Amino acid sequence: MKTIQQNRISVADLNAVHQPIHQAKGMPNAAYDDPQLFEFERDQVLGKTWAGLVFASELPKNGFAKPVDFMGLPLAVMRNRSGELKVFHNICSHRGMVLLREETEVEGMVRCPYHSWTYDLDGNLKGTPHIGGVGKHKAEGFVCEKHGLKEIRAAVWNGIVFINLSGDAVDFEDFIQPLVSRWEAFTGAGGFDQVRVAPTGSTMALTVNSNWKLAVENYCESYHLPWVHPSLNSYSPLDQHYNLIVNDDASGQGSYTYSLSDVAGTSLPQFKDWPQDKIRQAEYVSLYPNILLGVQADHVFSIILHPQAHNKTLEKLELAYVGDEAIGDKYAACRTAVLESWKVVFQEDIFAVEGMQNGRKSPAFQGGVFSPVLDGPTHHFHQWISNQYLNSSEKSS
Repeated sequence: MKTIQQNRISVADLNAVHQPIHQAKGMPNAAYDDPQLFEFERDQVLGKTWAGLVFASELPKNGFAKPVDFMGLPLAVMRNRSGELKVFHNICSHRGMVLLREETEVEGMVRCPYHSWTYDLDGNLKGTPHIGGVGKHKAEGFVCEKHGLKEIRAAVWNGIVFINLSGDAVDFEDFIQPLVSRWEAFTGAGGFDQVRVAPTGSTMALTVNSNWKLAVENYCESYHLPWVHPSLNSYSPLDQHYNLIVNDDASGQGSYTYSLSDVAGTSLPQFKDWPQDKIRQAEYVSLYPNILLGVQADHVFSIILHPQAHNKTLEKLELAYVGDEAIGDKYAACRTAVLESWKVVFQEDIFAVEGMQNGRKSPAFQGGVFSPVLDGPTHHFHQWISNQYLNSSEKSS
């Protein structure tokens, strides 16, 4: 019997990733360039843990619903009348019709366009017109309570809606606590509850023609700064960066001399508990599988990576600022300056991740090697991916 990976990646290839960093190989080409592994990764890699789906701000008011394609799965995010966010499979329980085709404010019920069955924003089936015959809206033996929308385990943190497709990941609080604890040393006990998303200077999106994992790998390390980000390197240079391994599910890099506020001429409010001796320190963490995070004294940002295909990824960015005053008109120009500065950085990365994707077509590349000093976080991510594959292989044997 073939493995779940359909023998496209061998156990030997996966084990090679776990060698000491100076001997290890990276994940093989197929992990990036084989379209038949796309759904496998959805179910066995992203689906087995807590993956980012949407920003909570994308559902701006109670009674709002939004369809989301998650690697081919039709999902729906709904903000109910009480403001609680829930995620469901976006299909009617009757004949599997897709319910929502565009985001909308729901005035009454979510209605299936096929046979007009209706659901409330908590996923409960409320109406089944003519189910028992013309004019008969109930049928003997049919219980609406058993046929609501299929809910997906979800959690919200830092304005991000996370989902666990498999339903068996660790509790979200346990998943996120190591990062929360680390960053409380900067932000104080209030953490990211202190940040706000402004109506301007807060969002952008980029589509890159590369596998989602290459975007994570690129973000993990600062090794490429002098050549890919010369401007960023001028105010946050490579020799002032350090590697981060937060826990099994997160790695990245930090800077001791981040000074965008000086370069961009901004003067945004800062976290009041941020240590003054670390006011120029900033950290950038890849939260596996698909979230990229940045924290600075005067703003934070989050990127959700949406895999569109094995070689295409949508990157959605949201910036958030410290306190209510920071999102007012007074600081609009400052927010714009911050956003424009980050746009330059993230756009500079496009050629790099797309170049690596194209390189994965070469049989001469066999996973590559790592700098024992500067590629620690990247190697850590490769090991995480390899473990997801290996765990799936063990369960299928």
